[in-house]
Amino acid sequence: MDFELPEEYRAFRDMVRRWVDKEAPKDWARMLEKDEDNYPFALWDKLTEAGLHGVGISEDYGGQGGDVVTQMLLARELARTLGGLAWIWGITSFAGSKSIGLYGTAEQKAKFLPEIANGRLKAAIAFTEPAGGTDLLGSMQTTAERVEGGWVLNGEKIWSSSAHVADYLLLIARSDKTAEKKHQGLTLFWVPTSTDGVKVTPLAKLGMRSMGSCSIHLDNVFVPDDLVLGEPHKAWYMLLPTLNNERIMVGAFCLGVIDGVLEDAVDYMQQRKAFGGIIGRFQALQHYVADIATMQKTTELMLHFCAGKQSRGENVGVEANMLKLMASENANAAADMGIQIMGGMGYSAETDMQRYWRDSRLWRIGPITNEMVRNGIAESLGLPRSF
Repeated sequence: MDFELPEEYRAFRDMVRRWVDKEAPKDWARMLEKDEDNYPFALWDKLTEAGLHGVGISEDYGGQGGDVVTQMLLARELARTLGGLAWIWGITSFAGSKSIGLYGTAEQKAKFLPEIANGRLKAAIAFTEPAGGTDLLGSMQTTAERVEGGWVLNGEKIWSSSAHVADYLLLIARSDKTAEKKHQGLTLFWVPTSTDGVKVTPLAKLGMRSMGSCSIHLDNVFVPDDLVLGEPHKAWYMLLPTLNNERIMVGAFCLGVIDGVLEDAVDYMQQRKAFGGIIGRFQALQHYVADIATMQKTTELMLHFCAGKQSRGENVGVEANMLKLMASENANAAADMGIQIMGGMGYSAETDMQRYWRDSRLWRIGPITNEMVRNGIAESLGLPRSF
């Protein structure tokens, strides 16, 4: 049993780490995030120049290739300095290349994947509804009515990150009101944001500020048949594998945050002096960094396990939930301890601990709450459904 990454993965990881240190250092990320009214196009452009939007896209479509493990290594290294702004890459990777690549037609792949790989197309996820949150199926009010040549969409979505700059929305709507079960009768659409009737409104929030999260209002939005992804009325069955991928990606982002927290905490403890010497000699603070390092290693092992299973096409639903749960709670707890280690400077907007805490706090809520994750894990053990 070998827990080490193969050489090709290590080489990719090290290359990305060098790129991040040079092109996306923490002080620059902090500056980008402070400018909360402006999307960080400069970061998007740097990712484009480095070819990183093409990771996970086949070379046949102009991408860099790579599997789920490759993508998760990239996600981790980006989040080490960028924190939640790593989603600038991740949203289009998930909503665009992963979704089109899995259930797009040959024509859709040929049209959209090269655009994504070359950084010419941005996508956003439009799933969550104002009345529902995690109860996506039960709260689904957005409708899709069949008309000649396509569909007409009406409804509202919320917490759609980067929708205000996106070219397309990966959007789910109820297309069959007569379906017997809530997970039936749903269709997935690839909606151009330039379509008449699409209104996007940015929302203020705690973390990941400059990335932007938005509400979306759909008023008689026409979507042609060639922008339906997969088979109509069966979107939920298609989405399940990609939802696992999203949770694994969240785990990778959380691990990157833990990496950033640990290196900042150790560096500060080796430099800051109090009571006649460096604070790194204080046992209480040593216990904090020991806990953070343990969180880092356990999260890493679980991430590699889940990403490996996903890349081999194995069932990883329960494990992906476990990873999302432990990684998000580890990252937020690590950032909280990091703030405590740094004291007032940890609370200062001039350092990154507060940014890591704000960004990681969201991952305990989305893309699915940790409470709902726990429900699912318990149900997988044979216990009755609790909701």
